[in-house]
Amino acid sequence: MQNQFKAFSLSYKSAPLSVREQVALNEGESKNFALMLKDLFGIQESLIVSTCNRTEIYYISDKNYSGDIIKSLLIQKGITNTEDYLSYFEIFQSQEEAVKHLFEVATGLHSKVVGDLQIPNQIKHAYQWSADIDMAGPFLHRLMHTIFFANKKVAQETSFRDGAASVSYATVALTEELTQKMTQPKVLIIGLGEIGADVCKNLADKEFADITITNRTRAKSDKIAAGHNFRVADFENLEEEIAKADVIISSVMMDKPVITKELVSKMEVLTFKYFIDLSVPRSVEDTLEDLPGVLVYNIDTLRQRADEALQQRLRAIPHVKEIIAEAITGFDDWSKEMVVSPTINKLKNALEQIRKEELSRHLKGMSTEESEKIEKITMGIVQKFLKLPVIQLKAACKRGEAEQLVDVLNELFDLEKITVESHGH
Repeated sequence: MQNQFKAFSLSYKSAPLSVREQVALNEGESKNFALMLKDLFGIQESLIVSTCNRTEIYYISDKNYSGDIIKSLLIQKGITNTEDYLSYFEIFQSQEEAVKHLFEVATGLHSKVVGDLQIPNQIKHAYQWSADIDMAGPFLHRLMHTIFFANKKVAQETSFRDGAASVSYATVALTEELTQKMTQPKVLIIGLGEIGADVCKNLADKEFADITITNRTRAKSDKIAAGHNFRVADFENLEEEIAKADVIISSVMMDKPVITKELVSKMEVLTFKYFIDLSVPRSVEDTLEDLPGVLVYNIDTLRQRADEALQQRLRAIPHVKEIIAEAITGFDDWSKEMVVSPTINKLKNALEQIRKEELSRHLKGMSTEESEKIEKITMGIVQKFLKLPVIQLKAACKRGEAEQLVDVLNELFDLEKITVESHGH
């Protein structure tokens, strides 16, 4: 009964982006694949987590199907040379390893940016998808709620979620800081390379500003803006866009600055204009700050902020691991108790059967009041009789000795025979 929860993972630690892209699953694909696992392998509970950094499948089965599921996944994604891809996957053979890995992923310990806030939400979505198609049972429900509770504790008791620990997060945090006294400030993002696109991704769910994006190739702007509340501007109108914006985030790859002192001096700066330069070499001339009301922040400032936040998060890791370990211990106790719950139910049923049979022989001729009283007394006796075996069984679970006790109880009360007979009636 033990060791049923299994998992495998393909992540940025083991596979390049080109491979991760091929294997990634969207919501519809995740749900279909989970249902396929049910048909092919009889799997009743599964969780499929797929993000840009990882694709992981967790499932419950008394057999180890990980190798077969990986091959099925690759074939489903149109990859026929499956052998070439197997080395990218990490397989967790035991329940203990799989549970620990899911806790650590869900908390952000394995994220590219340690403590990443996006991952708890992505795990919640994955769980919701499992629930939608009835692929989440008692084990997964209990496990996920234990994880959510541990996550809450991490947020409340540690600094693991504090600060912006990557340059793009730090850029968004700085932008919010600079514009907190403005109503609907205008933010312009110039250049949509890796870092510019990352800033857009981190700004996507924020609503504190009007965001305009521009890139030398318009198609890239349109692609990033799709599904978001971003306005797209033509690169030719750069001067006009800079003049309108309160915060300008630039990550353009050019040999010489795109935003010069000469260019900005022609503009009317009524309050403040902030320039955040994420380019190397720099795309904003550093002499810009000579102009009244103009402030420039460069990549070094942002890196320093991100590094400080990262160090703070790293210092919190031992505490985070303690919280996880404590949560896993509680979950393990519960999952071990799950093993004995059928025996407890059989024992309850056996005693209930004896009680009812005896009562039916003696209740004839009694008044309703008397029979109700006897019913109540006998039920109380059964409850008291059950109390100690249940406590002992649960204690034996924690010691890992439950199977022995289960066998003894089955033999003493002939539970198998009683259950068979009760089904036969």
